[in-house]
Amino acid sequence: MLEGLIVKALSGYYYVKPLQDGNIISGEDPAVQCRARGIFKKKGISPLVGDRVKYSLTENGEGTVDEILPRSSQLIRPPVANVDLAVLLFSVKEPDLSLHLLDKFLVHIEHSGLEALICLTKQDLADDSDDVLVQVKRQYEEIGYEVLITSSLQGIGTEEVKDRLAGRISVFSGQSGVGKSSLLNALMPGLSLETSEISLRLGRGRHTTRHVELIELDNGGYVADTPGFSQLDFLELGVEELSTCFKEFASYAAECKFRGCSHMQEPGCRVIQAKEDGNILASRYGHYVDFYTEMKDKKRRY
Repeated sequence: MLEGLIVKALSGYYYVKPLQDGNIISGEDPAVQCRARGIFKKKGISPLVGDRVKYSLTENGEGTVDEILPRSSQLIRPPVANVDLAVLLFSVKEPDLSLHLLDKFLVHIEHSGLEALICLTKQDLADDSDDVLVQVKRQYEEIGYEVLITSSLQGIGTEEVKDRLAGRISVFSGQSGVGKSSLLNALMPGLSLETSEISLRLGRGRHTTRHVELIELDNGGYVADTPGFSQLDFLELGVEELSTCFKEFASYAAECKFRGCSHMQEPGCRVIQAKEDGNILASRYGHYVDFYTEMKDKKRRY
C-alpha cells in the first residue's frame, strides 16, 4: 500500500497527496481522489484532513483509503488531524484588538494541547505613537507565548511567520476581518485567496468555505484553510480544567492552601496573591474570572 496525506475532504471524497519515506512530496503531483473503506463507518471513525493514511489505487485512477495512521492531535472544530501549531491572528485595528477574545482563544488552544503563535496583524494601521502593540507583545512573551507583529501590506513579519510554518500542519484562527487571507497571499504570492472569502466570526456567521483543505506552502508546511474555531462556547472544557489553561497560574496554583482551589475567593490562594503582587496580569486574571463565571452559568442551565 502507498502512504499519503489527506489534504482535502469534500462530498465523501478524500484527496490524498503521496508521501515518500514518510515525507510529503512537494511540487505539482496531483492529489489522488479516494473513497474510504466501509470498515471505518462500521467502527464509527472518519478520516480527517491532515491524516497520514495508507491507500491503494483502483483501476479507474482513483484510490481507497485503507488505514489511518496514528494521530498526534485531533481538533473537533475545525475537524483536522495532526495540527501542532495554532496561529492566532488579531488585528491592531479594523477590528480593534480584543485581549478578552485573545485569551478565550488561548484557553481553547491550551486545552487542545497545541503550540500557539500570536500574530498581531495590520501593523500599518497602528499610530506611530501607539505603544499598545509593544506592550501586548512584551506581556504575552513574558507569559511564555511567541508573538509576531505583521503587516501583509508592508511585508512586515511575513517571512518570520512563514519560517514558523515550515514542515508542519498549522491552523489559522481569529476574528472576521483580521487579515488571514491577506497574510496567506503574502506568504504564497500567486495563491490569490479572496480576502473576504473566509469568515472566522465567532458564534454565528456565514462561512463561504464549506470544506476543510490544506494549503501547501513551498517550504513543506501546510495551513488548514477552514472557518476556524467557529464557536468558543466552553462546552468541551470542564470548569475545573480552566485554570490549567492559564499557563502562568501553574507555579502559583501548586502552592495554594486548598487542593482544587478555584482561584476565585479561597483564603491562601497564591494565584490571587500573585495577581495582587503584579506577577500575574490583572487583565488575564479578570478574563479568567469572566470565563469561570460563564462556564458556571452554562453548567447551571444545562
